[in-house]
Amino acid sequence: MNTNATANPDWLKPKTLMGISVVVALITIALKTLAWWFTDSVGLLSDALESVVNLASAVFGLAMVSWAEQPPDDAHPYGHYKAEYFSSGFEGILIVAAALGIIWTAAHRWLNPSPLDHVGWGLALSVVSSGFNGWLAWLMFRAARIHQSIALEADGRHLVTDVWTSVGVVVGIAAVGITGWHWLDPLVAILVALNILREGAHLLWRSSQALMDEAVDPQVRQRIEAVLEGFSHSRGDHVILRFDHIHTRKAGQRMFVDMHMHMPASWSLGRAAALRTSVEQALMSEVPGLRATIQLLPSDVEAHFDDPVDLK
Repeated sequence: MNTNATANPDWLKPKTLMGISVVVALITIALKTLAWWFTDSVGLLSDALESVVNLASAVFGLAMVSWAEQPPDDAHPYGHYKAEYFSSGFEGILIVAAALGIIWTAAHRWLNPSPLDHVGWGLALSVVSSGFNGWLAWLMFRAARIHQSIALEADGRHLVTDVWTSVGVVVGIAAVGITGWHWLDPLVAILVALNILREGAHLLWRSSQALMDEAVDPQVRQRIEAVLEGFSHSRGDHVILRFDHIHTRKAGQRMFVDMHMHMPASWSLGRAAALRTSVEQALMSEVPGLRATIQLLPSDVEAHFDDPVDLK
């Protein structure tokens, strides 16, 4: 699944998109704050507060994506790719904090309901801001698939949550206008906050698992094994070339695989090294962003580890 300049334009790069996210967050904050000011709706206030979280997340994400793009150095020989996980975790923390703040504000409004003003203007501004967020979320998900970026995926998921938040708020305000039941406004705000809370918890979980050297996705693992199967060779009951002790991990946009390649002891070092190079190139061509480390071993030699999990 290779990408080219047409499929991967400069404006779809993580750093560029996070910069666009900052601008869009500022625009949506202005629109949603105006919507709240016109209507005095606690639902729209909750929507505006989440956009403030979007801005803080986008600024922090831009810093972390920029850090992740730094080349390897003596202190970080494997690069700085894991910096993206800090962005995802920070965004999760902010989402949880915003959700709790919305619930607190909505609870007070529930006890002291008040009528809404200029509902039409509030709904129109909220819909326009949702359009911005929906468009940016689509770009984020597209770029996240191309670059294997958890920072872009996290920001995209948050933006989608923001869109659904706005939809819920619009429905709630419309219901208040139709029924005259002012308690529907804080009720919708609380339901929105619970959805935001769920999304924040999910992002925190994803980030924690990734920081613990999580294995690559099952689909990627299958593609790795398919490449290795193409190189494996047997003659009758005698195995000529085989692979074992295959371990994978993810680090931001990078993926790593370590393995042993067994071959006849009679092979020259040059022949074995040339074959290893071919395997590495095939793996990296099949899975962009993958780095392979292959240890050469004779067929009759087994390496033993204390690791209880031995993936073969």
